[in-house]
Amino acid sequence: MNTVNPDEVAKDQLTAFVERIERLEEEKKGIADDIKEVYAEAKGNGFDVKVLRKVISVRKQDASERAEQEAILDLYLAALGMKTD
Repeated sequence: MNTVNPDEVAKDQLTAFVERIERLEEEKKGIADDIKEVYAEAKGNGFDVKVLRKVISVRKQDASERAEQEAILDLYLAALGMKTD
């Protein structure tokens, strides 16, 4: 009967996990580079990258979360005398 060494199983699993993570990290870097290129292209076409990043951030929020943040921002601006409405 063949016996399996638990240390070898754990080593093989650990190696597999590490290699998968390394591949995913490399893919993540590639995607991050692609995103950076898109922002550079947008900037080259006259778009404000800071504002574009903010638009992306706002689009990730649901409507109630966005409304809450806008209300708090309005409150803070009013408290500082910066509200123009």
